[in-house]
Amino acid sequence: MSILKDTDPTSSILDEVLFNRMLSVERKRSERTGAHFLLVLIDFGRLARAQLGGTLEKIGMALAVSTRETDITGWHRDKIALGVIFTALNGTSRQETRAAISGKIQKLLSESLVPADVQGTEISFHFFPEKEEDGGNQVESGRILYADRDSEQISKKFFSIVKRIIDVSVSAIALAFLSPLFVLIAIAVKKSSAGPVFFRQRRLGKHGVEFTFLKFRSMYAANDSRIHQEFTANLINGKSNGANGVYKMLKDPRSTPLGSFLRASSLDELPQLLNVLGGSMSLVGPRPPIPYEFECYQLWHRRRILEAKPGITGLWQVNGRSRTTFDEMVRVDLQYIKEQCLWTDIKILIKTPLAVISGHGAY
Repeated sequence: MSILKDTDPTSSILDEVLFNRMLSVERKRSERTGAHFLLVLIDFGRLARAQLGGTLEKIGMALAVSTRETDITGWHRDKIALGVIFTALNGTSRQETRAAISGKIQKLLSESLVPADVQGTEISFHFFPEKEEDGGNQVESGRILYADRDSEQISKKFFSIVKRIIDVSVSAIALAFLSPLFVLIAIAVKKSSAGPVFFRQRRLGKHGVEFTFLKFRSMYAANDSRIHQEFTANLINGKSNGANGVYKMLKDPRSTPLGSFLRASSLDELPQLLNVLGGSMSLVGPRPPIPYEFECYQLWHRRRILEAKPGITGLWQVNGRSRTTFDEMVRVDLQYIKEQCLWTDIKILIKTPLAVISGHGAY
């Protein structure tokens, strides 16, 4: 049994907002793929927390040290309940998993708390997918697992409202102005090869919510997606050779001659204005990943889909585009998420046409 083992932690304890968003993403991923995961909650609510000082933080760090790189430790409720998400159970039975983890946590608690406080600490196990025989209040369990808590400040809420107003206004005007170009591209795509005008694909938006991503079709209708899946896995793992972009391949054999031009000029991206108008995307934000890309992400990569709505353009597109590695692109996305404001969005929107026209690092 190796659910818990002693290794060096690769990240600190997540704060309440980020941990609960990660929890929501893991449940949606489990629903989509059928992969099992476990949430363990350690509730200190009955204890006199004023007397514990930094003890809870020490316990949290001890948990982070004792869990694997694939597991996620954070505050489910700040300074009240710690949580650990075990994302890879490796086929171990629920009974064995519960016994192994419970024993390890009890040992960690006994090393930091007096016996009375250990007894007053509640440890609960929430397996997913849930089974009737698990017992307990499944409605309450579901509420815990879907804990999408929004603690944004008023300034952030104001930013979100104004950003949405800009998205709707600009996308509506752009669609009206570019409608003749849409018609010309649609005719060209239809005549260039058999297949639909639009390419539709499932992508992951903010908080891991799936939506239908639109582009002008740039590939032959009959193609093997495994080519891109292998390319993506190698790219994320830093093993890609000859990449011409974070999401595109150099001389992609699936592309039509017209499609290669549309992709190099970014004209294939124009239908995403419909995504923006519908609310699943924004004009500015991180690029939305395909579900199989997300499966290859390291834990820190996943933050790029938690904090912001995906966008047509973004900070990395105008500051390097394909001239960055995948890890560098994620770092740029996280920088944008941390510092996002209206002025940053305006500067990115102004720089985007220049980046497209120059073709510098076209993807």
